[in-house]
Amino acid sequence: MSADSRAGASAGGSARTALRISLASLRTHRRRFAGTFSAVLLGVAFLTGTLVMGDTLRAGFDTLFGNATSGTDAVVRTEGVITTSDDAMGTRGPLRTAASLRAVRGTPGVAAAEPSIEGAGQLVGAGGQPVGGKGPPTTAGNWIHDKELNPYELARGRAPRASGEAVVNEGAAESGKLKIGDVTTLRTPDPVRVKIVGLATFGGESGMGKATFTGLTRADAEKYLMPEPGMAASIRVRAEDGTSQGQLAERLEAALPKGVEAVTGDEAAEENSENVSGQFLTLFTSMLLVFSGIALLVAVFSIHNTFAIVVAQRTRENALLRALGASRRQVLGTTLGEAAAVGAVASAVGLAAGIGMAAGLQALFPAIGFPFPEEVLVIKGLSLLLPLGAGLVVCLGSALLPAVRAGRTAPLAALRETAAEHSRVSRVRAAVGVVLGAAGAGLTVLGAASGSRSVTLTASGAVAVLAAFVVLGPVAAALAVRVAGRPVARLRGTVGALAQRNALRSPKRTAATAGALMIGVAVVTLFTVFASSLKAMMDETVSRNFAGDVAVSTPGFGAGGSGLSPRLAPAVQRLPEVDTALGLGKGVARVNGVGQELTVTDPAALPRVLHLGEVDGSLTGLGAHGMAVSRSEAADHGWRPGSTATLAFTDGTEERFTVRAVYETSELTGDYVITHRAWAPHRTQDTDSLLAVSFEDGVSQAAGEAAVERVAERYGEPDVQTREEYAQSSAAGIDMMLTLVYALLGLAVLIALLGIANTLTLAVYERTRELGLLRSVGQTRGQLRAMVRWESVLVAAFGTAGGLGLGAFLGWALVRATDSRGVSVFSLPPLQLTAVAMAGVLAGLLAGWRPARRAARLDVLRAVAA
Repeated sequence: MSADSRAGASAGGSARTALRISLASLRTHRRRFAGTFSAVLLGVAFLTGTLVMGDTLRAGFDTLFGNATSGTDAVVRTEGVITTSDDAMGTRGPLRTAASLRAVRGTPGVAAAEPSIEGAGQLVGAGGQPVGGKGPPTTAGNWIHDKELNPYELARGRAPRASGEAVVNEGAAESGKLKIGDVTTLRTPDPVRVKIVGLATFGGESGMGKATFTGLTRADAEKYLMPEPGMAASIRVRAEDGTSQGQLAERLEAALPKGVEAVTGDEAAEENSENVSGQFLTLFTSMLLVFSGIALLVAVFSIHNTFAIVVAQRTRENALLRALGASRRQVLGTTLGEAAAVGAVASAVGLAAGIGMAAGLQALFPAIGFPFPEEVLVIKGLSLLLPLGAGLVVCLGSALLPAVRAGRTAPLAALRETAAEHSRVSRVRAAVGVVLGAAGAGLTVLGAASGSRSVTLTASGAVAVLAAFVVLGPVAAALAVRVAGRPVARLRGTVGALAQRNALRSPKRTAATAGALMIGVAVVTLFTVFASSLKAMMDETVSRNFAGDVAVSTPGFGAGGSGLSPRLAPAVQRLPEVDTALGLGKGVARVNGVGQELTVTDPAALPRVLHLGEVDGSLTGLGAHGMAVSRSEAADHGWRPGSTATLAFTDGTEERFTVRAVYETSELTGDYVITHRAWAPHRTQDTDSLLAVSFEDGVSQAAGEAAVERVAERYGEPDVQTREEYAQSSAAGIDMMLTLVYALLGLAVLIALLGIANTLTLAVYERTRELGLLRSVGQTRGQLRAMVRWESVLVAAFGTAGGLGLGAFLGWALVRATDSRGVSVFSLPPLQLTAVAMAGVLAGLLAGWRPARRAARLDVLRAVAA
């Protein structure tokens, strides 16, 4: 046999030997790896569930839109679509149907063509509350009588025939407790009384999630949703047999007037699916993936700590293997083999659990009105391979350093009576940690001070700070446990002193155990601080900019709601109690080629209800071709009063506008202000987003508010709020998002608790003889339980304190780094952070419960003889 053959056979034999030893060790000490198994399982399950759910939702939306628009072969619409930083879907102008319909119906291959009118329209439910409007769009339009062209299908009742009749989707009717024959209000945003004559489905579903639709007659839809009669959002076209969608679109393009385009039905369906579901799903799944990553990062700490303890406890065992002839590679392979086996089995179980989680959500989502497809789950290969690989990499990577340490065990270590981790922390480690922390803090502060232009710099600094926390953990752990342990020792006497001593035995172990909880608490704190700062900024923004007495707005955020009727402001203005009632509407245009949101209002009245700061130029006399801009926008473009810019609107027209005024503050006003006269030729559906009202001198707040509410009742009952209430309602979405964040971070905290519990369990095993001796000299079971629990509390307190400090610092950096206007407010919410601190300490108490019970159940004689 050649030398190479002998070497290969020897390597193969070594690998098989290492594997046999690994499996034998796992069978013998399987309880030691229970925490590792659980941490990998939970992380992989969450990641798998996220990926499978995302794939299924994406496929379901594609199917939903495909079924709904299967009869539409082409869509005719205007070419111009304007997107802004706040609206990636964009705004497309309406088209005039007369000329376009003649051109479409005269094109060869066209079997049918119907105008499609779409706009904002919010139903009012049976209890007087608006249906939807908390994010998903609430829409209205004309009921298309051609069944193949209509994306909605009549399920019950009949189509609208006369003015005032409407068809609503089944989901909206169920949410609003409405039925056929009911008369209710539709906000367009002007309140319109409608009688429900039919219920409809969308692609076979009760609706498109929480989005609502109300179908009117074409005449009513033109009257309430379009700038003027004879206009529509688009024209849906059905082809004759034998004409493909591509052929139809090409023929229509040649026949249509300038500024109007034709796309195939498949392209329009894909675009709609992407607009409605793509952005939402991308944000939703990305957020879930981030939290999956956090859970796996927390698992890294728990797994590494478990293997570090196990390797330290098996020092004598590994030394005996070395003394019997095992090589370093074999000992290293044995430890990594255990990690691979645990990771593989836990990841496989995690895959099944993740698929089960997605299946559970598939059953749950329809109950809350979300269109999770009822078909078989979509499970792609990547959605299985990625979590499986992540579980194995996390487990093997976490065990690598302990495995290397095990391979370096000297054979003479077998002569030692006991083996444990060193309690000392090297000076090199402390020095590296200090340098890394200083560099990370410097980068973070520098990036935060530079604003949004240096988010990457801030993120790099944050990673370095996190690494410094990990490196300096043992140094900080010793100090923290000494400080926190003093009151425990005074409170519980010998029991507390023993708990403090146990936590101080191995600062590395204590730091690694607390590190998992620290990461979870830090992320919770970061989001809490960031959310509190956003709410404080909104409150200060309203206080600094709002000069009125009450604000009138519609509830909801995102695309939901229908806005305010533009006739509400004049009606409120006529009240004797009111000095100024100013409505602020919204429009869009490309300003010098860049999509921007416009505020449409009476600029001359703005200073009476909003603080604009110093104004250069004049807000009066803007007319049809004048605009006012914020100082920041003027600086970016080099504008001053008298400068000109080109505004391109969705109707395809371009006009030169002159900058008449430059104002200082823009948080509520926006960056561009034009008059109603300037916007009227280009308007779509008229709405106001805010009505600011100031009262006459001598009118009390209560009397003025009551007078405004009486008028508002006739216009859909929008919310009439004081400045403080308006600021709070503006931040309502933040609280909702924060609740979701806390729920998702619960998984990371759970993994951290499993890590603490597993470490304590291993420590109890390691100290079996010591615990037996303590019991033999008079320690009671209750005292032993208390000692283990207080040790857990001290470890958790260290992790919680570190997480609070790290999270608060990173929260400050995030607030500063995302502030592009210099208006951010940093806020530390004392009540929420106190609750987080108490929850962290309570988590430590819970984590120590089972190990404490196990320690108290030890047989004294067997423990002493161990």
